[in-house]
Amino acid sequence: MQLSPAAARFAADLAALWPEDLREGPLGLAVSGGPDSLALLLLAAEALPGRIAVASIDHGLRAQAADEVALVGRIAGERGIPFTALKVTLASGNMQAAAREARYAALGRWAGEAGLEAIATAHHADDQAETLLMRLNRGSGLAGLAGVRPQGRIEGSDVTLLRPLLGWRKAELAALVAAAGITPAQDPSNTNPAFDRARMRAALAGAEWLDPVRIAASAAHLAESWGALEWYAELDWHEMVMREDSDTGTPGFSYCANVPRVIAIETILKIIRALGGHVTRSEAARAWERLWAGENASLGGVLAVPGVERVEKVGVMMRVWRFRPEPVRGSVN
Repeated sequence: MQLSPAAARFAADLAALWPEDLREGPLGLAVSGGPDSLALLLLAAEALPGRIAVASIDHGLRAQAADEVALVGRIAGERGIPFTALKVTLASGNMQAAAREARYAALGRWAGEAGLEAIATAHHADDQAETLLMRLNRGSGLAGLAGVRPQGRIEGSDVTLLRPLLGWRKAELAALVAAAGITPAQDPSNTNPAFDRARMRAALAGAEWLDPVRIAASAAHLAESWGALEWYAELDWHEMVMREDSDTGTPGFSYCANVPRVIAIETILKIIRALGGHVTRSEAARAWERLWAGENASLGGVLAVPGVERVEKVGVMMRVWRFRPEPVRGSVN
């Protein structure tokens, strides 16, 4: 059967992220009941008949959520698509961040239980433009400016995460749902000015001279650049970081720091993680500044001590920074 133009476009976008000859299992769809994710459901149902499953999540934040999950279940059922309703409990703290973490954890478990190879979400060009502009406004570094990645992994799992709609406008997706005679759910938080994203969405809507598709393309270019820096940082880790355990067996690393700051920050992150600590990039950046200035740095339970010495493998004087777990307070070394 010949696909509609929209479904053919979707199939091509999906294949660019998830080539057909590499697929080994069905595709799961995260569908909230809003217009974007319902459009994802409609497009995938036509492009991948019999090869998709749908899940909808109740975050327990709104009384209407159960009805929205039921709406998705009905639409999936009418099309013979396997459906799973999921409910999550949120951790305390930032509500949106907690919801995102719980949502992806639930989707990863569902994918494993249902034998799904990949999960697709309905992030689109308008979402990407909002994300990039919000992060620009916060002074984010290149890793943040790379925006929402078109492909990745659900943390803590081997499940591929796909976002095949990043080249689509929100209005296009809403039109597909309307043409199917479906009335989508509307989340009031999407227009609540208490949230940064809602304010950015409103600002974008009033700036006709801004093109979300082109902004999203810029985010993709930034992501490509960030990927190149990650590659260089991996090389730096393997070539310039040496394990140096102490005589007492205390683990440690020496790092010949001779690369641009942005690369060194990534290597510092790897070293701290290898020693069992966890820090943010901004914390690693502050540590780099102290070390570059010749001062000790303490972060993530690790003490970093700077020095300058001749490095035998290259035969020149270099900055060498040594990292060790911080001594327990009150202990004697």
